Amino acid sequence: MSTKPLRVGFQGEHGAFSEEAAVRLLGDAIVTVPRPTFDRTFHAIAEGAADLLLVPIENSLAGSVLRVYDLLLENHLCIRAETMLPIELHLIACPGATLESLRSIESHPMALMQCERFIAEHPNLKRIPAEDTAGSVREVLALGDKSRAAIAGRRAAEYYGGVLLASAIQDNTENYTRFFLLSTDHSPVPGADKMTLTTRLAHRAGALLAALEPFAQRGVNLLKIESRPIHGCPWEYQFILDVEATSPGLLEAAVSDLRRATQEVRVLGLYPGARGNSENSAIDNGRAL
Repeated sequence: MSTKPLRVGFQGEHGAFSEEAAVRLLGDAIVTVPRPTFDRTFHAIAEGAADLLLVPIENSLAGSVLRVYDLLLENHLCIRAETMLPIELHLIACPGATLESLRSIESHPMALMQCERFIAEHPNLKRIPAEDTAGSVREVLALGDKSRAAIAGRRAAEYYGGVLLASAIQDNTENYTRFFLLSTDHSPVPGADKMTLTTRLAHRAGALLAALEPFAQRGVNLLKIESRPIHGCPWEYQFILDVEATSPGLLEAAVSDLRRATQEVRVLGLYPGARGNSENSAIDNGRAL
């Protein structure tokens, strides 16, 4: 009996880094579903367009993707896995174009910023901001203008038929993006050792210390803490925590202690950590977790 391939929604155009991360995590058999914005991406499952979502949550250079954090809090999707993708940026143009023929260079503003040194070495190139990296490649190739180039990943060049005029032009080689795999499935994930959760604190002295103390007492490692404003409550904040432990039991015990020390706790996902590389897989016996 044949089964339908998994449909994975992501923000951006075909060839985007998010699409590459989804394929690395889940395999070539998936169907990728591009969406124009993060908001539209988060609606893809409810609209029946996707089974899972793959969204970036932070970059090692640029920091957190705040809109994705806010959408995680607004929705009731569960984090099922994470993956980390090395980001390598290339100068992509139409076949036959040369560095000397270029007059403009376009990409997402973050990609342009991350290639500052290369762009400074070519002051004749006008910078043009675009909605996303892969979309800038699609636009350049569709116009067939050899005076224009885009900055994006190798996958975008291959997808749209562009050529690489310069490779790995990013300023910093230690450039990684971390992604979450999201689902409506809240069942336990085998091998889970990492948790992302959110909590609201009371307005009193020592509230944050009281919230973090259960993790220290249980030997749970606090990896990251992010604060986001609570909509409708000016100057009040909720905290998003990434924690890891040697067993799910330790994490659950620490969360139980946390519930007694804070106003509200919500677990966004209990999942296997990515171990700092992009080779982890969320496939288990042919089924996406």
